[in-house]
Amino acid sequence: MIELRREIHRNPELAGEERQTAGLVAEQLRAAGLEVTTGVGGHGVLAVLDGSADGPTVMYRADMDAVDVRYNSLDLPRTSPVFDEGFASRVPDVAHLCGHDLHTAIGVGVARTLARDSGRVRGRLAFVFQPAEEPLQGARAVLATGLVQKLAPRESYALHCAPFPAGTVTVSPGHGLPGVDNIRIVLPGGGDAAAGAVASEVARLNTVEFPQSVADYQARFRAVLDPRAAATIQEPVSVAQWTEQAPGGQPVVSIMLKVWPQERFPELRARIEEIAARAGGHVEYPYGDAFPAMVNSVDLSTAAGRHLSAEFGPESVLWGRASWPHNCEDFALFLREAPGAMFYLGVADAETGMNGAPHTRDFAADERAIGHGVRAMAALLTHRLHQAGASPATSK
Repeated sequence: MIELRREIHRNPELAGEERQTAGLVAEQLRAAGLEVTTGVGGHGVLAVLDGSADGPTVMYRADMDAVDVRYNSLDLPRTSPVFDEGFASRVPDVAHLCGHDLHTAIGVGVARTLARDSGRVRGRLAFVFQPAEEPLQGARAVLATGLVQKLAPRESYALHCAPFPAGTVTVSPGHGLPGVDNIRIVLPGGGDAAAGAVASEVARLNTVEFPQSVADYQARFRAVLDPRAAATIQEPVSVAQWTEQAPGGQPVVSIMLKVWPQERFPELRARIEEIAARAGGHVEYPYGDAFPAMVNSVDLSTAAGRHLSAEFGPESVLWGRASWPHNCEDFALFLREAPGAMFYLGVADAETGMNGAPHTRDFAADERAIGHGVRAMAALLTHRLHQAGASPATSK
């Protein structure tokens, strides 16, 4: 699995272009004896493992796409999507800076492990290797095929790399990642000064300062584990805004809001509409409704944390007390189909300089975390099949 991760890492593919990665995944899963469907929602791969006895279906999702480094690194300027002309020559355009190469290798490892020991599987496991997570498009495309719904999963789970120590898994009952809203304020007849003033007013909606360095990023991530520190970020609003011009020459303030909890979106939209009206502008919502937050089930996250603690020791499980405010995740749509949780997989190692901080330009992960992720998820999925099969309904 480490070699598979390295092969994917050496050949990163942007959202919608995951042909080679999907081919590697499908080849490994077919060789393990799973029923494999390719071309799901683009280059997605859906694999089904039937166990030794009848039972419910539990789904596991892994994402496959790499990032466009120019627009997806956390330590880059945030005031504009346009960077200096020399930037592209200093770093590769495409790289696995979010850990999806690890996510994919772990998903394949879990499937292969359980295929070799299908007696542990009492029911059915559905593995979704999803394309296009970064632009929040892949989950919707996969679900639009109806293939996941036909399998009727009872629960759904996923892992994401995080800057916690390798050998740990973090569970976050009732927390997760914010929803995102994209908004444009168009200012007919306005100038650059007016657009700048509006952008400054919008920026004051921000309640959480953006990390200024990798060390700052790591410290802020650790804060979600501390009940006292987490109390200060229970309802974060993260704002990115920049000014540009519409095709007709009208100044535009583009806004990206990341909001937790998602019930706050109407309030914040109303406040932005007020700002626009005072400036003589109007508001547009280019993508329609806001993208939903990813909300982990309280009951299922708690049950998972307890089981993993019993299996691997309480020191291997960390407990998240708040939602990380600076990223979004389209696994949110799978959780609307079947409740469950996304866990943070620790991939950092301070001694070797592996920072484990996704979306930073020097993201690095301790590959020993791959084995831990495979063992933890294989243990959890087989346990959840047994538990879900013993209960007529799963709590949300």
